[in-house]
Amino acid sequence: MKLFTIILAAGKGTRMKSRDENVSKVAYPILGKPLVRYVLDAVKPFGSERTVTIVGFGGEMTSSLVSDCSEIVWQRELKGTGHAIMQVAPLLEGNEGTTLIVCGDTPLLETATLRKLITEHQTAKADLTILSAVLDNPTGYGRIIRDKNGYVTGIVEQADATNEQQAIREINAGVYVFDNKKLFDHLNDLTTNNKQGEYYLTDLIALFHRQGYALNASIVADFRETLGINDRVQLAEAAAIIQNKINKTHMKNGVTIESPLNTYIGPEVKIGPDTVIKPGCYIMGTTTIGEHNTIGPDTTIENMLVGNGNLIIKSYLVDSTIGNDNKVGPFTHMRGHTELMNNTRVGNFVETKAAVLHDGVKAAHLTYLGDTTIDEKANIGCGTITANYDGVSKWHTHIGKNVFIGSGTTIIAPLTVADDAFVAAGSTLNEDVGPDDLAIARARQVNKPGMAKEIRRRIQEKAKRK
Repeated sequence: MKLFTIILAAGKGTRMKSRDENVSKVAYPILGKPLVRYVLDAVKPFGSERTVTIVGFGGEMTSSLVSDCSEIVWQRELKGTGHAIMQVAPLLEGNEGTTLIVCGDTPLLETATLRKLITEHQTAKADLTILSAVLDNPTGYGRIIRDKNGYVTGIVEQADATNEQQAIREINAGVYVFDNKKLFDHLNDLTTNNKQGEYYLTDLIALFHRQGYALNASIVADFRETLGINDRVQLAEAAAIIQNKINKTHMKNGVTIESPLNTYIGPEVKIGPDTVIKPGCYIMGTTTIGEHNTIGPDTTIENMLVGNGNLIIKSYLVDSTIGNDNKVGPFTHMRGHTELMNNTRVGNFVETKAAVLHDGVKAAHLTYLGDTTIDEKANIGCGTITANYDGVSKWHTHIGKNVFIGSGTTIIAPLTVADDAFVAAGSTLNEDVGPDDLAIARARQVNKPGMAKEIRRRIQEKAKRK
């Protein structure tokens, strides 16, 4: 049986209270990953015949996030979930198969839960199966309506529910499995006879019941999976759940995370055993960290790869590559396209961008290394800057093996410092340095005895004249 997947991602997200008309709700990130990508990754293992994402408000942004793995259909007028599915009719109507419908703002949904839902639907030979959850406080959710025998007969939205219906604790999780042909055969039977004046997809439940179709409901084991993101409070609550889950997984795999509550690791980060992550670290993207590293405290590694893994480029990530036995931090900021090899030391208040540091390189403190390649065992002194930008273009610096860069050096790219060279502290380089050369690029020091006293006298006289 063919499987089709539809992602509902057109909603405005009014309760996010954003003033940016270009930002869709499903584009808000948790640990660097947009909400809609969590949903797409959850359904990806099913290998759907066609996956379609419905976009609307902020649709250009949503499209850019999903176009690599989903077809896109626009809902130009936001007239409800039923109206959204109507927009997919030209692609799917008339096809035999099963259609999974998922909201794009439910990042906690697990593949296993969706697989169970689909399996129960197929086993029961149902025409419609609803994923439901039981909540202590169901306010804001559509309620599952059952008859006296426990069979599902419909769903009523919060705005349309009676007091008795609002007391129902079983809620609609917003995930459905339909017989595809029957879904599209009955979409045009929907009406806008409700307080919102919209086409509710949920009205199909009662309609299917009246038609005598087989209805089924699958109660999710952990209701948190069903949590949709409607405001920034819920966004933070979901982020905390995902953060905890990710950190526990790494710790069970042999990674030491000293303060899980104060460590933020993206869902696609890979970390080898015996690596220690100290408090206050923020590690995002498809970063891959090898074995026996010490990261942090208070270190940011964003959109980069650390180690010897393969690059995984996605539309919302720009990533790079740390091998083994490295020490990074405290207060290090590593940006995209940074690659550390093995046994390097990148210390406090060092920033890197598009930098490759080979084995044994040391950059201990107060340094910026941008668009730079540094060969084995070079030492970068405190306060070194690679000036890579001339106002128009970025330029590359190459520092060779066993080079010693003295403190306070500015290297104006493009420039090469060859193997075994020595650069005197305080130099500003704008020419290549040859192998074994000593480069000194600074003004000669001149001391004028007593001149400081004279300068102070002049300053005081000037102050009196004011």
